[in-house]
Formats: sequence, structure tokens, C-alpha cells
Amino acid sequence: MRDRDAPARIGIIVYPGIEPIDLGGTVGVLSMARRILPNLADAVIAAEPGPVQMAGGLAVTVPFGVTDAPDCDVFVVCGGPGWPQASEDARLLAFLRGRRPETLASVCTGALILAAAGSLDKRMATTRRAAVGAETVAPLDLLSAKAEGVTARVAAIVDDVVVTGGGVSLAIDTTLYLIGKIYGRDACEDVARLIEYDRALTANENALGIITTRDFSYG
Repeated sequence: MRDRDAPARIGIIVYPGIEPIDLGGTVGVLSMARRILPNLADAVIAAEPGPVQMAGGLAVTVPFGVTDAPDCDVFVVCGGPGWPQASEDARLLAFLRGRRPETLASVCTGALILAAAGSLDKRMATTRRAAVGAETVAPLDLLSAKAEGVTARVAAIVDDVVVTGGGVSLAIDTTLYLIGKIYGRDACEDVARLIEYDRALTANENALGIITTRDFSYG
């Protein structure tokens, strides 16, 4: 566990068709967290730098591509309806395969991209539980088809070396969890209070649970 003034950086992996809430639930939480963790940085990364259009049409200008991405303590893959195309992007997959498993995480259907990279083989993992819109299969049910020997679990967060978070707004919980792995549970809870999410964090943990296979800290 690091001192609250210690530096850390969390990378956020995006691609065309991510859900804006996944970016808000990661980058937005980190932005607020810097009020009490002043040296916590983020780096938004795509296959190549430049504009990336998200689901719904909003675009974000991404400063880093996979070839010039800075070192990060953990890289979080966002979810969204663009995940099937992203899971076939050789640049993204090569980048993920080049990272140590303990530095990888996902929110929502970002887990399916990690699965396509082989990062979830023979691990437990979670993702969004329900099919929505035109989907005929729930993302959680797709995990087993995308990764060899993966055990798909219903949970807010599964930490089996690789950290995977549940769907949509659970990106907030996953980001808070990662903050806790770096700076400690007290910091996680303080950030949750700062963003007025402390009750929701407790409720989600009680209702869905956090599954961990080891005690590991990025500190």
C-alpha cells in the first residue's frame, strides 16, 4: 500500500463504440480522486492517438496509442457495443498480451476483449450480467466461449490476478477497488464518500460481492 502522496498511474483502454459511462466511471472517478490523492494520474489509450467516437456519438480525443502508451500500474479496458470489433483489433490484442496479468483489469464488456487476448484463460471473471437491446446472449454467458477454461461469476468485482468488474455503473466500483489496491481500503472509501457513492459501494458489495483469489496490492 502506498502513501497518499505517492505517484501512481491507471491506464484506460478505449476504442470506437465504448460506452461513455465506462469512461466516466473510470476517468471521472480518478479525476475526483485526485482531490485527496494528488499524484494519481490517468492515461487514456487507444489503438492509435486521435479522436475516438463513443456509443451515442460523443467523441473523445485520445492522447496515447498503444505504441507510445506510458507505463501504468494497471490498464483498464472499457466496455461498450464496440467490443466485438475491438476484440479483433490486432494492435489492442498485442498490447494486452504484452502486459503482465496482474496489471490488467476491465469494466463491463471490456472483459470480453481481455478474453479475446487470452488474458482470462483458466481464471474467474465477471462482466455485464444481462443481454440488452439487440443482444441475444448475455455478455456473462459469452465469457466461456471467448476464453479457455474461464469461470464466469456473477459479482460486482472478480479479482483473480486480472481484475474484472460488472456491468455499466459498476465501472465506478471497479475503479474504486483499484484505487484501494494502490492506496488502501481507507482511500477507496474516502473517494467513495467524496463522489457521494459510499452507500452505493456498500450496497453493491453486499448484493453482488467481491470475489478474490489472493491478497495483492499494486503498492
